[in-house]
Amino acid sequence: MPTTLANIKNGLDGHIGDKLMVVAQAGRKKVTKRKGILRETFPAVFVVDLDQDENAFERVSYSYADLLTKSVAIEFDEEPIVL
Repeated sequence: MPTTLANIKNGLDGHIGDKLMVVAQAGRKKVTKRKGILRETFPAVFVVDLDQDENAFERVSYSYADLLTKSVAIEFDEEPIVL
């Protein structure tokens, strides 16, 4: 069964409140890693509250399409999520 945006959202709904690491493509050969807590999921995006010790801003949001296209990867408790 192919992965859909709805499947990704449903998978993330069960992890609200869990600690995670977001690995995002920030450009050509550049990757950013941010640690935080999955705070909310919305119909098109999910919100991560970032650790204030490591980041200059409080929260960041990503779309489910970012996960589907693999421009963003998330790991819960050091285990990668399988889509």
